[in-house]
Amino acid sequence: MRINPVYKREVTVSSRSARIPVIMMVFNSILALVAFLNMYSVTAQVKVTAEIQYSSFLDLYMFVASLEFVMLLFIMPALTSGSISGERERQTLELLLSTKATPWEIVTGKLMSSMNSMVLLVVSSFPVMALVFVYGGITIKDMGLLMLMYGTVALFSASLGICFSSICRRSTMATAMSYGVLTFLIAGTFVINYFVASMASMGAAGYANQMEGITSQVNSGVCLYLLLLNPAVSFYQIMSGQAGSREASVSVTQWFGSRSPNMVLDAWLPVSIGLQLLLAVLFLLIAVRAVDPTGGRRSRHEPKTRGTHASGKE
Repeated sequence: MRINPVYKREVTVSSRSARIPVIMMVFNSILALVAFLNMYSVTAQVKVTAEIQYSSFLDLYMFVASLEFVMLLFIMPALTSGSISGERERQTLELLLSTKATPWEIVTGKLMSSMNSMVLLVVSSFPVMALVFVYGGITIKDMGLLMLMYGTVALFSASLGICFSSICRRSTMATAMSYGVLTFLIAGTFVINYFVASMASMGAAGYANQMEGITSQVNSGVCLYLLLLNPAVSFYQIMSGQAGSREASVSVTQWFGSRSPNMVLDAWLPVSIGLQLLLAVLFLLIAVRAVDPTGGRRSRHEPKTRGTHASGKE
């Protein structure tokens, strides 16, 4: 099986750098510090009240998992937003394109290198995450679903960073654009829904005397489906379900006003994860298109050109 040459090169270069070990050390130090502080607070409470609050250990799992999710969400664009634009700044992208590596191999090699770093971060955090197994409440299935969410958000944010790294000429601009779009998807979708629901509520209040009960039916309309692209909402559903609050995961579909159920609302979590993965693939295709200077025509014309040169020599 042929290994992606760009991925092999990136892994070789990163293994010789202290960047990844330092990130892993800081990442796991923060997680361990939070875990130890939580354990200390639980033991301190036992000394005072002689009661063990087992729910505190579940809170530890939720807090550590949420902290890891946030760190992955914002670390991955930083790892990928300078991958292609950095090659342009060093004036090595043209040399890379002149090799046998295709634009798809260049983009996927950069992506796999960053995903390799994500896997190292997640696997290295297993000892801290496994503390909850000592007291129970979380199953292997729950951990598998959490790992699926981690993989989805890492692929989504990394693809976003590579996309802007391919489009922008400077790494600083690519980083700013990546975090700007990511902030819009996380916070902007909530703001849009809140604004639309507030405007609908204000409009309905004027007719409250003539049409009784209309204020209870207002909602943000189709803007709610923008939350399908929000990784934070998907993560909230997973964590609320694992914490035992099944009603909390259902209430996501009733945010910003009540509405009648439908197929999308009933299958919110799988639809949301599927759309985020499709959007990640779209980001990668845009990146490949931006990296390829021939617009995809080189792969079709190259065999014919080689044949012409060969016949000319003969």
